[in-house]
Amino acid sequence: MSTPQDRDNPFAPPKASVLEAASAAGELIPDGQKVPANRGVAWFGEAWDIFKRSPGMWVVIFIVFIVLSLVLAVIPLGSLVSSIAYPAVTAGIMLGCRALEEGGELQVAHLFAGFKKNVGNLLIVGVLYLVGMMVIGMLAGIAAALTIPALAASGMNMNDFRSMMVMLPVFLLIILLVLAAMLPLIMAVWFAPAIIVFHDAQPMAAMRSSFVGSLRNFMPFLLYGIIGILLALAALIPLGLGMLVYGPLVWITMYTGYRDIFLRRA
Repeated sequence: MSTPQDRDNPFAPPKASVLEAASAAGELIPDGQKVPANRGVAWFGEAWDIFKRSPGMWVVIFIVFIVLSLVLAVIPLGSLVSSIAYPAVTAGIMLGCRALEEGGELQVAHLFAGFKKNVGNLLIVGVLYLVGMMVIGMLAGIAAALTIPALAASGMNMNDFRSMMVMLPVFLLIILLVLAAMLPLIMAVWFAPAIIVFHDAQPMAAMRSSFVGSLRNFMPFLLYGIIGILLALAALIPLGLGMLVYGPLVWITMYTGYRDIFLRRA
């Protein structure tokens, strides 16, 4: 049944949506299920509904996360620790979303709740993600190292503007190839923390499920990406303060997407 909140929500799913009366609990669908394309928009709407249940605390949690990330960034090896620990942080956020859905309270402690449950498996996901990104970065560096001398040997002047414009498509191609290589890795880790923390899955199994579930829902994710970019641009307008809402909202969409794709309702 529609509520006043639903009518005020520009991202609210259609009344015929299968998740209109969805509950928090459900059985895991290992490879995920294919959902309609418009669910990519609905994930933001459902995330907004969860955000509204504790907006102040969501903002506080995001600020704490940013501060901790900045502190780790200036500490030797801190960035590596941050990358490896991020799946555990995400898992804690997923637990916070579940708590709100079940009528509980969101707390700053949820930011660290993932370090109390299946933390070993979550950290392994972080290590695999970091290794994957390092391999991609290394391959991109090799490609650039081979391309630049070859262009220079062909007579290109690295200090000449016209030559730089000629070389620009080559560098854009390298960037596109890097992004294409990163996409499967991101797909593999996007839902992995939720699958691990809620279903005690092993790291590789969770990453496989996340990848397959994401791949089966290419169109919803395409719409999700378009809406996400538009919302990010809007969030940057008021001196970037909108990111205090946009950041938590993206976190919550990981939960609403996981719930939509991987949970079989009774």
